[in-house]
Amino acid sequence: MFDEKKAAHAINFINYLKHTKGQWRGVPFDLLPWQEQIIRDIFGTVKENGYRQYNTAYIEVPKKNGKSELAAAVALLMTCADNEWGAEVYGCASDRQQASIVFDVAVDMIDQSPALKKRFKPIMSVKRLVYKPTNSFYQVLSAEAYTKHGLNVHAVVFDELHAQPNRELYDVMTKGSGDARRQPLFFLITTAGTDRNSICYEVHQKATDILEGRKIDPTFYPIIYGIGDNDDWANENNWYKANPSLGHTIDIEKVRNAYLSAKDNPAEENIFRQLRLNQWVKQSTRWMQMDKWDLCDDKVDIEFLKGRECYAGLDLSSTTDITAFVLVFPPRKNGEKYIVLPYFWIPDENLRTRVRRDHVPYDIWEKQGYLKTTEGNVVHYGFIENFIEELGKIYNIKEIAFDRWGAVQMVQNLEGMGFTVVPFGQGYKDMSPPSKELMKLALEQKISHGGHPVLRWMMDNIYVKTDPAGNIKPDKEKSTEKIDGAVALIMALDRAIRNENKESVYNDRGILIL
Repeated sequence: MFDEKKAAHAINFINYLKHTKGQWRGVPFDLLPWQEQIIRDIFGTVKENGYRQYNTAYIEVPKKNGKSELAAAVALLMTCADNEWGAEVYGCASDRQQASIVFDVAVDMIDQSPALKKRFKPIMSVKRLVYKPTNSFYQVLSAEAYTKHGLNVHAVVFDELHAQPNRELYDVMTKGSGDARRQPLFFLITTAGTDRNSICYEVHQKATDILEGRKIDPTFYPIIYGIGDNDDWANENNWYKANPSLGHTIDIEKVRNAYLSAKDNPAEENIFRQLRLNQWVKQSTRWMQMDKWDLCDDKVDIEFLKGRECYAGLDLSSTTDITAFVLVFPPRKNGEKYIVLPYFWIPDENLRTRVRRDHVPYDIWEKQGYLKTTEGNVVHYGFIENFIEELGKIYNIKEIAFDRWGAVQMVQNLEGMGFTVVPFGQGYKDMSPPSKELMKLALEQKISHGGHPVLRWMMDNIYVKTDPAGNIKPDKEKSTEKIDGAVALIMALDRAIRNENKESVYNDRGILIL
């Protein structure tokens, strides 16, 4: 149902407010068409009982389109004009300083309105605005989520959700916190981010699924302005598609200048695409073409692999970090693909700490069975050795390639179990041929990895170094996230190729130059 009166009430309240920045300061808000549509939809769409249908609104839009002003206006509307006694409205962001941006805009809006200024009491020391007629308030919160349980939330305004370091604050503020209210609103407004393991990308995916008809949630309102992964970022028509305020609050010449600066600089290109065109990008250009990698996600039939010959790569990393063991099953005849079966371990006691620190969903992967834990706060090598021994009873592991660093004792133990263990250098000489072969197999879709999310994450993290001769190797120093599984895969693939038909494919055709 649609209640025109409630929609008009919200629009009229916001239009009464005044802008606070630059040449627009002091000018009545006068919602732009795209902004007015959002407000109409959120506040005018109601259930049969008359209360709002939407309790979550996800607005994803590039920078300079007026996010902060719109968020501040919604925060004030929910504080003083939503007919809610004792309303608790919270402004959240990645840190207190970020959350204060919207709050400070709201303060300035109040200062420009005699009627609101008379009714609001600002308590600037704690970033709180108290609306005296209904004893309601708008309060800035920092990211220490563990202190936020027990709040009786009427509204939450999340600014730049993509910058949240983890999901804790989001979960605390949105899961059950508004149950005592008749029509709570969680207003999420953000630009695109770079971390596809983040809470923001999770919500972005839900919004996309609803917009494209794959999911239905009548309480969730999604709006995404941006370009798609395959859209031409140099096409000015796409700039208008991504920026609904272009030509109004955004000068096209400034966008053109930013584009000219970005088109010859890969680092600036990603920033332009993320912030100006609202495209989810990685922080920098990675090595693997992930769209091609994702096409190789054929389901891996474990039962079908039993007894098959395979080759393994072992990357121990450090005792407090991820250990990776990857099996590669070479094709037995023309038309078959290389099959990848990865395993990962992490210390159990470090799991929660690493989720918070690294912003990586190790806990979810562990629950899904893609990541295993060992007891204690360091990797239990004995547990992993026993696990590999059991794998050896299921699969015919011909060789295990390992990085010489830090693996002496485990190598001796594995040899004692009857495995053939082969040292593998991490320099250009050893790493370049199989790295290039892996890229070739991915591009030609001649490898199957089952879409394993931990391995995918690591493949997406790889940077490579290149020497003057064009040889490459994974760069663990520049690859700011973990790549252990990718390194183990490269080592295992090398052994599989070199032993294929007892003769190396490298010898037949030489080393690939990609």
